[in-house]
Amino acid sequence: TMAQRYETLEGEGAQRFYMQYFFPPFSVGEVGRVGAPGRREVGHGKLAERALQAILPTKEAFPYTIRLESNITESNGSSSMASVCGGCLAMMDAGVPIERPVSGIAMGLILEDGHAVILSDILGMEDALGDMDFKVAGDAHGITSFQMDIKVEGITIEIMRQALAQAKQGRIHILNKMLEVCPKPREEMSVWAPRIVTIHVKPSKIGTIIGPGGKQIRAIIEQTGVEIDINDEGVVCISSNNLKGIQEAEAIIHGLTAEVEVGKTYEGKITSVVAFGVFVEILPGKEGLCHISELDTMRIENIFDYTKDKCKVGDTIAVTVLDINDRGQVKLSRRALLPKKPHVEHVRT
Repeated sequence: TMAQRYETLEGEGAQRFYMQYFFPPFSVGEVGRVGAPGRREVGHGKLAERALQAILPTKEAFPYTIRLESNITESNGSSSMASVCGGCLAMMDAGVPIERPVSGIAMGLILEDGHAVILSDILGMEDALGDMDFKVAGDAHGITSFQMDIKVEGITIEIMRQALAQAKQGRIHILNKMLEVCPKPREEMSVWAPRIVTIHVKPSKIGTIIGPGGKQIRAIIEQTGVEIDINDEGVVCISSNNLKGIQEAEAIIHGLTAEVEVGKTYEGKITSVVAFGVFVEILPGKEGLCHISELDTMRIENIFDYTKDKCKVGDTIAVTVLDINDRGQVKLSRRALLPKKPHVEHVRT
C-alpha cells in the first residue's frame, strides 16, 4: 500500500490521503536551501489537507490511497488556498468521486480608530500590513477548514460575522469559476491508473475463496493475473493494471460466493442430459435440474431426440429458479422464460 505511515505517542498508523506541499524560497524571491519541509510548509500543507479531507469518498466507494502534490512556483497571495482549489480540481480530473467540490480564499482586515475594512483575496503586501488575516475553505453549505492570524485587539463578533459572510461570497465565486472548467469528477479514471475493485462477502465464504491450503485463491491469481487481499470482515480487494483480469476475477469470486435465489434468472451451462431432464450449472459448482416438462412450451416425447438440435451438453441456456427443497436441490425452468404461444380458438362453422 502507498498509504502514508506515521508514528505518534499512541502508536503507529497510516492515512490513505495526504498532501505534500512544497514552498521553495524562490517562490517569494528569496535565496535559501531546498531541503526538508519547514514549519511554514508543514502548517500550510496540513491546512489544505484538512480542507480536502472532508470531501473524500469512503474507502468502500474508492479504495485507493490518494496523494496530492502542490508545488508553489510563485506566491503573492495564499498558496495554501490555491492548493485547496488546485487539489480539488486535480482529484476531480483524476476521477476521484469526491462528495462535493470546495474552494478556499484568504481574507484580510485593517482596523483603525474603531473602523474595520475587510479585504477579500489579499495580496502579500496586504497580509504584511494588515491587522488580521484568515483563510477559509469550504463551499456554500459549510466550512471544511479555517485558520486565523490576528495581530491587534478589538475584533468583535460583528466584525467576524461580516468577514465570514464576505468570505463565503468569495468562496462561492471562486468555486463557480472552478466548476466552469470541471463541472464534475470524471466518470472513468485514466487508463494508466491501477484498478482496484472491492467486493463484500460473508465472512463464512472467505474459506471458499481461499480453498484448502490456498489452492483456490492461487488458481484465481494465476488465471487472471490480479492481486487479491481479503480481511477478516469479508472485504475482498482485487487490484491490477488489467481491467479485463479484474472483471474475470470478480466474476469467479461472485460465482464462488453467490447463493442461488428463488425467482432469479441465471445463464447456465448444461452439464448432462438424463431421461427426465437436463442438469444445468447455474453457478460454479452449483447445479439444478430442469425437468423435461420445464424445457419447452411444447410437449417433449423423447428428450434425447430433442437435445440433438438444442439444449445439448455444453450449451448455455437461460433458466429461472422455481424452488429449492430442504436438501438444497434446485428446480429450474427454461419454459418460464420462453414466449408463450398464442392461443388459437377453433370456431365451428
